Amino acid sequence: MNYTNVLGIDIGGSGVKGAIVNTKKGEMLTERFRIPTPELASPEAISEIVKQIVDHYKWEGPIGAGYPGVVQNGLVRTAANVDNSWINTNIEKLFSDATACPVSVVNDADAAGLAEMKFGAGRGNKGLILLITVGTGLGTVMFSRGKLVPNLEMGHIILNGADAELYASDAARKSDHLSWEKWAGRFNEYVKRMEDLLWPDLIIIGGGVSKKSELFNGLIKSRAQIMPALLENNAGIVGAAYSAKYKYKLSLKPSQFSAL
Repeated sequence: MNYTNVLGIDIGGSGVKGAIVNTKKGEMLTERFRIPTPELASPEAISEIVKQIVDHYKWEGPIGAGYPGVVQNGLVRTAANVDNSWINTNIEKLFSDATACPVSVVNDADAAGLAEMKFGAGRGNKGLILLITVGTGLGTVMFSRGKLVPNLEMGHIILNGADAELYASDAARKSDHLSWEKWAGRFNEYVKRMEDLLWPDLIIIGGGVSKKSELFNGLIKSRAQIMPALLENNAGIVGAAYSAKYKYKLSLKPSQFSAL
């Protein structure tokens, strides 16, 4: 099977997005196709959307998907921004049965991080790299000397008495009607906590807000260097496709992925 071109799918709290990706170049070969995430984001509902994306592209090859939570050996372990019925679901079997295609699934932030480390802002950097995806929630992924630390999920630490993503995500900015400056103040609190825990050399800001980085450039303060994700909100799609290529072609587990 040819693993150069892979269908990448990014499952988010507000939308499920897909595109065909050239995994050698990290480039999307098609326009992104997006379907809004339903209010009841159950396994059945999301698998139907994944099938619609596959049908849209008339796709019959390998698929890589990013899921917003912990995925271990194909099993879902958390479900922060989707329905709780996901927990302990064999997501790879579910999607494979729905699409009749081989499907690899990783944490969505891990997928975005792999893309940025291989093709984007972290390329060639051997330090400790933290990528934070900012959208409906806060996703986190860390790399040390190019090696992925999977399923970090530090968007759910307690900050000011609540789950951090309820305080500092882009969804929180919108629901609390915050200016970019006021949101940056909240996000700075989160960044400081991450720095105190992890001491990264580089922090990459990804997710939906990366498309609007000019609105908060200079407002985010950090000891570490800060960069926006170069692949912006497409990093999840590209990284999901890239991870599928290496899972199937090289039989690697996510913790063995190296972007260097």
